Amino acid sequence: MTLISATKLFVASAVMFCFSAPFADAQWTGYRAPGVPRTPDGKVNLTAPVPKSFDGHPDLGGTWESEYGYFADLGKDLKPGDIVMTQWAKDLQTQRESSEHNADRMTQCMPPGVPRMNLSTSRDMVHPFKIVQAPSLVMLLYETSANSTFRQVFMDGRPFPKNPNPTWLGYSIGHWEGNTLVVETTGFNGEAWVDTVKGHPQSDQGRVIERFTRRDYGHLEIAITIDDPKAYVKPWTAKVPAHLMADSDLIETYCENEKDSPHMSLGGVH
Repeated sequence: MTLISATKLFVASAVMFCFSAPFADAQWTGYRAPGVPRTPDGKVNLTAPVPKSFDGHPDLGGTWESEYGYFADLGKDLKPGDIVMTQWAKDLQTQRESSEHNADRMTQCMPPGVPRMNLSTSRDMVHPFKIVQAPSLVMLLYETSANSTFRQVFMDGRPFPKNPNPTWLGYSIGHWEGNTLVVETTGFNGEAWVDTVKGHPQSDQGRVIERFTRRDYGHLEIAITIDDPKAYVKPWTAKVPAHLMADSDLIETYCENEKDSPHMSLGGVH
């Protein structure tokens, strides 16, 4: 093996280790949560009807895990031509792939970004999220592969800030369309990636629209629209299934032992 090949192998391995470092199972895994519909054998009835909240809307509350594969490539189910990148985005994605993705700021314990933080890494590396629902505010709590974090989705009718301070997770406002919670997020700093292996870019002009629809007690669909005129010629949408992690909950995660980045050159890639 040549020195260059060995270096690329090391960098790629280091990046993937940061993305998929093992985490403990969620807390209270043996506790039977009260009020949960169950089958005669005591198992959670995942096909039971959607519960309702106090205001009549579907209750999306619970700890959820997305199906696998979308963390690597959010557009994995889409056809060629559904995702059309601008030249700026094409060049950036090529640069990321040629540098073995070593510019991904997740390797430095930065947040995965929106929508990547909704997505689980793999079957063995679970990164769930929890929805806590109130009339004027929906909280999204995350056990990500970097750090525990949260998002606030304001449901009180407020507009986006006129001059937002760009952030990793942006600013989120939401509303109901029938039985679907629609969350629009903007005000990003442009540092996060849409997904990991493909490395689809997100710019500071990006807007993400997430539509959360609970199909039954145990199944959630998240339709994610990427609307980013700097990176994509047209908006594109991926539909990500998620399932309830019944009788379970989140656990604290912090990226406190990150030691790979000193060995990796960011090379000016963002």
